[in-house]
Amino acid sequence: MPEITTAERAGVGLDGLPRPTEDRVVVLPNAVVLLDGATSPTPRERDGGWHSRHLAEQLGGTGGLHGDLADDLAAAITRLRDEHGLVPGAAPSSTVAVARWTDTTVDVLVLADSPVVVFTDDGAHVVADTRLRDLRGRVDRITDWRNREEGWWVAEADPAAAHRAVRRTWPRHEVRAVLLATDGVACGVDDYSLFADWREVAEITSENGPEAVLDAIRVAESGDPDRTKWRRSKVHDDQALAFVRFR
Repeated sequence: MPEITTAERAGVGLDGLPRPTEDRVVVLPNAVVLLDGATSPTPRERDGGWHSRHLAEQLGGTGGLHGDLADDLAAAITRLRDEHGLVPGAAPSSTVAVARWTDTTVDVLVLADSPVVVFTDDGAHVVADTRLRDLRGRVDRITDWRNREEGWWVAEADPAAAHRAVRRTWPRHEVRAVLLATDGVACGVDDYSLFADWREVAEITSENGPEAVLDAIRVAESGDPDRTKWRRSKVHDDQALAFVRFR
């Protein structure tokens, strides 16, 4: 069994006020799953936090992920849709990042903007779904392109999205560690350049714990309260990080 450490921290809402986190970390016997619910612009009962919580329950209640990862995710989306009467195109959504290990492989699945980084003796390998980022600034309403061909894909109420995920597999003996992050953590590398690269994030996590990474990002964001240095919808996003060490 690999060594697993995690950290989670709630951000603030679009109004700047504290609210429960919409990120979720699920630790299974053979996998770690990170989910990031999409913040709703208008308050409603079934928001992104509701979706990530219930999808986490569907994935966590299986006792492990043992089949094809896309099939397992599609089945969870289908169960959630059927149990709660969700309608594709009119339901809340969440990102999905999965790292699953067997005796011989480490398998990764990424759907929307929560990356997974696999560390081997050859370096850090980023598995990222950039379709949402690539569309920003090119289309007027990003939500109109959700779960559409030529658009971007996310876990919502259409199980077909699971098979549009980005996937990679490594022989297990090559993998030293795996890091999973929601965008509230990934921004420290991709947007703020607080860390030189993902290897530095892994080093900080190994030496000081994952909370130290979250702390560094929060300190930087607190120094930019007007969001002028780094354009973003909220001063602080939710944060979730998981680090899986194999050797």
